[in-house]
Formats: sequence, structure tokens, C-alpha cells
Amino acid sequence: MKRQLRKDFIKKRDAIHPEQKRLKEAAIEKTLFSLREFQKAGSILLYMSFRSEVNTMNYLEDVLSLGKTLILPRVAPKQRVLRLFEVRDVSELSPGYMGILEPPAKKEREVSLNTVDLVIIPGTGFDITGSRIGYGGGYYDRLLSYESKQLSRVEKHIITIALAFEEQIGNTIPTEPHDIKVDMIVTEKRTIRCS
Repeated sequence: MKRQLRKDFIKKRDAIHPEQKRLKEAAIEKTLFSLREFQKAGSILLYMSFRSEVNTMNYLEDVLSLGKTLILPRVAPKQRVLRLFEVRDVSELSPGYMGILEPPAKKEREVSLNTVDLVIIPGTGFDITGSRIGYGGGYYDRLLSYESKQLSRVEKHIITIALAFEEQIGNTIPTEPHDIKVDMIVTEKRTIRCS
């Protein structure tokens, strides 16, 4: 069922006309940057957009210019995990796993999720409760699940926000015990505070 839903959401997202997509992305960025959670965050883990996802490339310079710490993931496919690295200049990025731009694996810039205030998460589909369908690799679920166990010791909750087009919001997303929900979803029309 998840596999078919994933295909359906991607098909809807792919069908958005390029000009319409740019307008929607501008509205999403404006809303995201105006959120109190975004404004208060000192460090932000952002995903690098892939295919027809909400384009995050423009966000990189904007986050840095606001004086925030920008963190991007780097896929370690053999371990099936995301490693996190601070980015100081977008020119450092180069194509990595699946051709997605990634930061260099500089040990001195590797960070733990517990240093992050806000996580911006990708996905193919979502529902208003915060359930999501990714691409099936479980990378973000593993990252947030492992780190949430570590964070519970220090009583820190990291806000998770998904960026999506309205076409990616469904009625009910089936979940499994390991699936991690997002706190908020920002679309071009609304901000959904998930329950």
C-alpha cells in the first residue's frame, strides 16, 4: 500500500507545471522563514531537494545570511544512515548519493542531531497527523529515532517540519511502529500543526 501511495504522490508532484511549482515554492519559503520556530532556531538541518521535491537550493544562502548554522546530511549508503555536517559555503557541495548535493565529509564539521534546533524533512506524501511516506530507505526515521533516544536524556525536543505541495497531502498515511511523525507541514496554502 505504501509503495502505491508513494508512486501516486510522486506522480502528482511531478505533474505540477514548472511555473506553478516556482510560485508554490516561493510561498512555502516565505511561510517557513516567517515561522517563530524557524526564526528562533540557531541551527537548521535542511535537506537537499531531489527531483521534483520542494526546491531547497535557494534556502541555503538565505539560512547562512541570517547567521544561522546550516547543517546538511550526507548519505552513508553501506551503513544506511545520514551523517550530518555543518556547511559554511554552498560552493563546498558536490554530487553524492543518487546525485544529490552533499557537504564534504570533514570530521571537524560533523555534528550530532542534538546540536540542531530545527529539522526540515523531505517526503513524498503526508497527512495532517504528521505521518509521512519517504522514499522507502528509512534514513530520516532511523536518524530521528536513534537521536530522539539520546535527546530524551537531555530533555530536548527538536522541531521537525516537512515542506510539501498541497498535492502531497493525503487523507491517511499508513504507519509502522518505526515511522517518525513530523511536528509541522508547510505547504503553499497553509501551515499544518500536526497532532
